[in-house]
Amino acid sequence: MFLLIAATNSSCIREDVSGNTPEANFEMLWKIIDEQYCFLDYKKQEYGLDWDEVHERYAKRITSSMPPQALFEVLSDMVNELRDGHVNLTSSLASSQYREWFDSYPRNFSDTIQSNYLKKDYIISSGLTYQILENNIGYIYCSSFSNGIGDGNLDQTLNQMAICDGLIIDVRNNGGGNLTTAQKLAARFTNVKTLVGYMSHKTGPGHNDFSKPQPVYIEPSEGIRWQKKVVVLTNRRSYSATNDFVNSMNQFPNVTIVGDKTGGGSGMPFTSEIPNGWTIRFSASPMFDPQMNQLEFGIDPDVKVDMTSEDIQRGVDTIIEMAIDILKK
Repeated sequence: MFLLIAATNSSCIREDVSGNTPEANFEMLWKIIDEQYCFLDYKKQEYGLDWDEVHERYAKRITSSMPPQALFEVLSDMVNELRDGHVNLTSSLASSQYREWFDSYPRNFSDTIQSNYLKKDYIISSGLTYQILENNIGYIYCSSFSNGIGDGNLDQTLNQMAICDGLIIDVRNNGGGNLTTAQKLAARFTNVKTLVGYMSHKTGPGHNDFSKPQPVYIEPSEGIRWQKKVVVLTNRRSYSATNDFVNSMNQFPNVTIVGDKTGGGSGMPFTSEIPNGWTIRFSASPMFDPQMNQLEFGIDPDVKVDMTSEDIQRGVDTIIEMAIDILKK
């Protein structure tokens, strides 16, 4: 079990809701996931997940007298059977998260080493941190898509980079945010309307009740668009909307993905509540690449690179250096 503990002044379950018992909360949570979570059959295929077996096993751990803390632990363990870092059970006690999907991989990012490349005169504009590196390669770090990126700021940033021989866009450790913001940034790197994938929506309680996949396109921006080569840097902590951004960039001919596999987490979020007021959030709309491959488990880079221990000791970012080599060729 992996938990992110949150500060709280209360650890009480609602007592004024009809049917609010440990058994009822367990059954409701299991049913919500059974009917709305969009990857149950996919994960059964990938690693043998049997959601009915999960119900049978965890029902034995539920007792009518168990305190809220014990119930939260059992329910958190149950949702972690999905092996999905983007499934969160949230209460006044804590918020659960499955962390193994990135903790089992190299970090492949150090903000201390990154500062050796940004130096002291870097610029921050609308959430983007950028610098022109010594070898005339542009470097943009996007740490989150949670905040909007203004068109004027993007124009200014790309204007500043116009003299560069190539551009690095670093989305390592970007945990996502607003999909529209991610698409707005991607739109600066294509001159034509580009199919980047498909999306389906849940239409019923069955595990395979989905709408017909609908195409997703990136339209070229009306602002300044980058015309030279681009390298996008990724690691396992590049997930959610960032996963979709990497997938979009992966469809453009002048873009190379370098680093580690992304963290996945495709799909539009769905939120529901169980009787005691705890909320569950997960993906209910699967997303695919143009070849109808699932994006849930991440996107492989074109060039797989890990930061080496020798480079880390020297204050060198192996992944940035590989990107520079690619852009300079």
